[in-house]
Amino acid sequence: MSSVNKSGTYKLGDRSVRRLGYGAMQLAGKGVFGPPKDHDAAIAVLREAIAQGVNHIDTSDYYGPYVTNKLIREALSPYPDDLTLVTKIGARRGEDASWLPAFTADELEQAVHDNLRNLGLEVMDVVNLRIMFGVHGPAEGSIEAQVTKLAELQRKGLVRHIGLSNVTRAQIAEGRKICEIVCVQNQYNLAHRDDDALIDELARDGIAYVPFFPLGGFSPLQSSTLSGVAERLGATPMQVALAWLLQRSPNILLIPGTSSVGHLRENLAAAELKLSSDVLRELEGVAKAA
Repeated sequence: MSSVNKSGTYKLGDRSVRRLGYGAMQLAGKGVFGPPKDHDAAIAVLREAIAQGVNHIDTSDYYGPYVTNKLIREALSPYPDDLTLVTKIGARRGEDASWLPAFTADELEQAVHDNLRNLGLEVMDVVNLRIMFGVHGPAEGSIEAQVTKLAELQRKGLVRHIGLSNVTRAQIAEGRKICEIVCVQNQYNLAHRDDDALIDELARDGIAYVPFFPLGGFSPLQSSTLSGVAERLGATPMQVALAWLLQRSPNILLIPGTSSVGHLRENLAAAELKLSSDVLRELEGVAKAA
């Protein structure tokens, strides 16, 4: 049995996906901008993910931009029947590699069509609306107009399911009044625990939670506790962080990213790691220290 299979499964809309998936962001160039440093290595990573049993890949046309989706299509099309491709819209890249809002109705519709074209699909499995009100995290503001537009594209048959990213509890509630929300993507890890209560609320309602930056992202988490636990268990800090997330709640789906086949295999092996109650209590200290 593949390590990925041991992560279990969870519903993403009408799709059943393994809880340990893959995020394609790191396949683009430095700063998630431009082409990959090694095109063939990027293709190899995607094919290895599928070979290892991954059936949930997270991507976006603004990675590159237009880089990761084209790589995914080149590497994996025609796609396996059980593969669920999830994209994000709501942002664009400036010529200086900046991250900019792309929130108008026309921009959102164009983004869906761009994703479909570059991935070679007729319908997207899941489209997450990335909210760009705050630079460093969720910020309040109505998302009614944007979700309403996505729901319209869903009725047209271009989108099967809708999710939200970088959102507050109020925005999730607002979105759910307009259409079914199948997943929420926010920053969450051992040290960044703002969504603890939200995760439990979503789990009760059968909504997936997809944490990004499991080790801090662009500002990697530095924790002697995490490193110490990893060393004792003969694992990497990333594996321990991923294992902790898998044990945190059954509705958590993981999408760790990498541009290395070796690192990919390491990440997926986190499904083999079971953390004892003593270790879990010790890791709680990471959040308290942060």
